[in-house]
Amino acid sequence: MRKLAFYICAAFSLAVVLSSALAAQKATFDNPIEPEMTSALNLGKLNYDLFCASCHGKSARGTDKGPTFISRIYHPGHHADGAFMIAPKQGARAHHWQFGDMQPVQGVTDQQLLSIITYVRAVQRANGLF
Repeated sequence: MRKLAFYICAAFSLAVVLSSALAAQKATFDNPIEPEMTSALNLGKLNYDLFCASCHGKSARGTDKGPTFISRIYHPGHHADGAFMIAPKQGARAHHWQFGDMQPVQGVTDQQLLSIITYVRAVQRANGLF
């Protein structure tokens, strides 16, 4: 009986991991999954759309001007929230992408950046990145 319970738990765990992997893989295409929106995420999305979407795409999917944020490269373990604060303020040299250097984003405040980070992390979670 214990073996059966173990195998059922293992199968369920594998199903969860595979579904997360499929969600992350789907996120590289044109229709990323939007998180369940809250007032904080709505504010972050508004700021993201204003300051980031022209290069990084609707729902962080990327464009021909900038990379998607739904990528292992932008996982919090590789690019912590501090990187998302610094890059828009100071710009960033191209090192993970072929889009050229990122120029500083004019007019964005720390408070707006914090709301953007909250939104981007929620999009990443919704698409199985973590």
